[in-house]
Amino acid sequence: MHIFYQIDNEFLAVTTLIIFCITYIGLAAGRVWGLKLDRTSIVLLGAISMLALGCISLKKAVDSINFETVLLLFSLMVIASQLHYAGFFHKVADRISSRLDRPVYFLALLMVTSGVLSAFLNNDVVCLAFTPVVTVALLRKRLNPVPFLIGLALSSNIGCALTLIGNAQNVLVGQVGHLSFGGYMLWAALPVTLSMAGAFGIICLLGRRSFYLAEKDIAPPTLEDTTPFDSWRATKGIGLICIIVILFFTPLPRYLVALTGVGLLLCSQRLESKKVLALVDWQILLLFMSLFVVVGAFYNSGMMEPMLKAADGCGIDVHNSYVLALVTGVLSNLINNSAAVMLLVNLLDFSSPVNGYVLAVSNSFAGNLFIIGSVANIIMMQGADACGVKISFREFARYGVPSTILSFGILMLWIWVTRSF
Repeated sequence: MHIFYQIDNEFLAVTTLIIFCITYIGLAAGRVWGLKLDRTSIVLLGAISMLALGCISLKKAVDSINFETVLLLFSLMVIASQLHYAGFFHKVADRISSRLDRPVYFLALLMVTSGVLSAFLNNDVVCLAFTPVVTVALLRKRLNPVPFLIGLALSSNIGCALTLIGNAQNVLVGQVGHLSFGGYMLWAALPVTLSMAGAFGIICLLGRRSFYLAEKDIAPPTLEDTTPFDSWRATKGIGLICIIVILFFTPLPRYLVALTGVGLLLCSQRLESKKVLALVDWQILLLFMSLFVVVGAFYNSGMMEPMLKAADGCGIDVHNSYVLALVTGVLSNLINNSAAVMLLVNLLDFSSPVNGYVLAVSNSFAGNLFIIGSVANIIMMQGADACGVKISFREFARYGVPSTILSFGILMLWIWVTRSF
């Protein structure tokens, strides 16, 4: 009986490992040949397979989901949706675009604004809202949108590293690692600021000569978002996010603070709640919950420890801050930054908060390497394409690769400085 039990356990462990590897390979590829599956569906199938083949029980699957992270993410998405219907993002982008007579100044203003907003309202939302408005304004002035839109994406990815709510991965790191909201901001502020300045300098250096469209270039037809601005609705949304961020500095549970705020925000006499909820990115929430199940099954199988020993044998110690930053950067571009962070949070010892800080900053910076490295980049590219502006993989990499190398260089130097004290 003991032999059969051991064989059964070994079979389940191998099955779990196979499903885990197939799921992560599918995540990296982004599709499955012959099937119209996106990344969310691939991970969902992985989670279903883990349950169907007995790799994890339903109770353990539910227990493996960090609902505090999911609820906090949901709350931030609802706030961003309400601000969209207030016309807030369109208004801000429109005001920035009034500075187009001085392209360098406009680029600086665009990058700083998108970076700050991304830190508190999510980088994906900022790129989605800003791209059409900025593209239309640039084309009207016969300016080349490509370097400016790439600057928008780069600054959004860098800016979101400033807080533990800037992107979905940072929300997860903050919740799992129980990191101090203020402590993290204080640690991340300098590398984020220097990286933002570096990215601005790189775009000016490499793209300044191509800021203007050539005379032969004909500006393509443009699309414009005409979302009306509602000052009361915008004030209510911004006021709420300010209160929530202030309360994040207290011992109160972040997810509960955000959920309470969202409950109050949904109570509106003019804006239907179903419209606000319709803009919530349910795909991202489902992706996260499915990833929790897949990684939870892998962790419970006991395969995590041999993997760590194999990594140590190859000289890869993820508890070393420098190694962790590099591993996060590589994995984020190989398999997707959400999947990379989901895996690494189960390997790290968060008794030292610096591990969490490095993981959050490095996964955000890594999104700038290639255009497929971040959802925000893809949203920007698709928004530009809808306005007739094409941004190639090569064009993005021309700015993204040096910006990422510089950002990681700054991060490594900052790790060295903080460890010296």
